[in-house]
Amino acid sequence: MHVKHSKIEIPEVPPAMNADEAAKIDFEHAQGTTRHTFLENEHPVIRIEHLNKTFTDTPVLKDVNLEVWHGEVVVVLGPSGSGKSTMLRCINLLETPTAGHILVDDEEITGANAKQKQEIRRNLGMVFQSFNLFPHLTALENVMIGQRKVLGKSKEEAAAEAMKQLERVGLADRADYKPPQLSGGQQQRVAIARAVAMHPKVLLFDEPTSALDPELVRGVLDVMRDLAENGGMTMIVVTHEMGFARDVADRCVFMEGGVVVEQGLPEDVFDHPQNERTAAFLGSIKEA
Repeated sequence: MHVKHSKIEIPEVPPAMNADEAAKIDFEHAQGTTRHTFLENEHPVIRIEHLNKTFTDTPVLKDVNLEVWHGEVVVVLGPSGSGKSTMLRCINLLETPTAGHILVDDEEITGANAKQKQEIRRNLGMVFQSFNLFPHLTALENVMIGQRKVLGKSKEEAAAEAMKQLERVGLADRADYKPPQLSGGQQQRVAIARAVAMHPKVLLFDEPTSALDPELVRGVLDVMRDLAENGGMTMIVVTHEMGFARDVADRCVFMEGGVVVEQGLPEDVFDHPQNERTAAFLGSIKEA
């Protein structure tokens, strides 16, 4: 039987912009859309230009452009299948973009080889829906392992940092517990501690509460809220938690159909959406 493979069409995109020019345009574009306090001549930490991603023959991201500033908390909203998680996975190079540019501190990361990807991921911490902990290791060991293997820290250094981060997420008393002995919410908090212990430039959260029972969600959101408000951490959060988005985000981005439809201050996006698709999505959530 002959199977016909359709060839992915690669959209033509312009080269990445000059860093200073891009920073100036992004700064002007960001005015009034974020609570972020800008420094003079500041450059964004992440710059996405004309990002496209196609799976087989289905375009999932279509010409996405977005910038994220140092210390900014950007919450990405949108219906399932809108491309939110795919965008995050492209930033972390877990997916290879079909076309377009992703730059971290003005350095292009698309097209990186396997060794370069390892280096890049040191700076881009990721917290997944499923906690991805090693079941045979204790909470402490799970938070230590990346520091030991990737950062080359000594056992003592890694353990001290791991305890500090477990304390921060309220789990110092569970340091010797293995994942099967912890609730889903506790496991996710260990996963956050593990990501923060690597001191990444940016933390990416891919629907971190969607796999949790409702009563466990608050503990995880409280940890994320503390990181945002007191940790000075740059965060991109894909979530359906609207209360968190409204309270904690510096900027909300609404995606649908692989496109950034609207972005702005949380109060503007929630209370005065400019696009009817945004309004329809938020309206359907309020009614649910």
